[in-house]
Amino acid sequence: MSTRTSQMHIVDGITSVDCQNQVRSWSLLRSIMWFIIPSCTGNISDQQFETRKGEYYSNNKYLQPRRSRSVSPPIHTKANTTTRIKNISTGTIFGYRRGKVSFCIQPSPSSNTPTLLLELAIPTAILAKEMKSGLLRIALECNSETRHSSSHLLSVPVWTMYCNGKKVGSAVKRVPTQADKKVLSLMQGIDEGVGIINRKTIMNSGCDSENNGDLMYLRGNFERVSGSSNSESFHLINQDGSNNQQLSIFFGRTR
Repeated sequence: MSTRTSQMHIVDGITSVDCQNQVRSWSLLRSIMWFIIPSCTGNISDQQFETRKGEYYSNNKYLQPRRSRSVSPPIHTKANTTTRIKNISTGTIFGYRRGKVSFCIQPSPSSNTPTLLLELAIPTAILAKEMKSGLLRIALECNSETRHSSSHLLSVPVWTMYCNGKKVGSAVKRVPTQADKKVLSLMQGIDEGVGIINRKTIMNSGCDSENNGDLMYLRGNFERVSGSSNSESFHLINQDGSNNQQLSIFFGRTR
């Protein structure tokens, strides 16, 4: 039975990696990309991928599980007082090895129904390479002159997407499928982390991933910031409760 964790281990075919210290500083994220990037691009066979993955696990020292933190981490202010972030959501970026990436926002890790689910216009392999640089900023823009100009910002169905300043196409909001819900249910025990769910585990859950292979994911606590009715953003939260915007997703309505 899966247990919530904040360190790398293997549970029921799911590999998770600590996000509290290492991924927050991106050093472990760069390390895990050592085997994720070749696997995404198809430059190695499945057998080579498993060998490469095994070597990574045996050489990685972050193996002892710890209890996960509260989903409402503290913020240390300049006045040396501690407050609580109230607008916290669970954010998950996930995609199959040979597919495109999705981004979802959930009320908590145990929720299988996202409040927001977007299919991003970028293959998993390309996103993995962008993440390796240590900075990931995704900007999603919509036009205020469309018929959705008066609707809630996050209800807009189609977005123009930029990844680290480069236009990469369109992102599309979609309704979660049963397959999406089953994949998210496999991650219920993961509060935060980076890892892989292997193809066999996904297929055993009832999801058809035969043509897509393993599923890569990054999950963490995100602070939601509402600038105005035309501007919102989500920022990955550090262990101390601050966010340094190394991983941020921006939504904006432009003229």
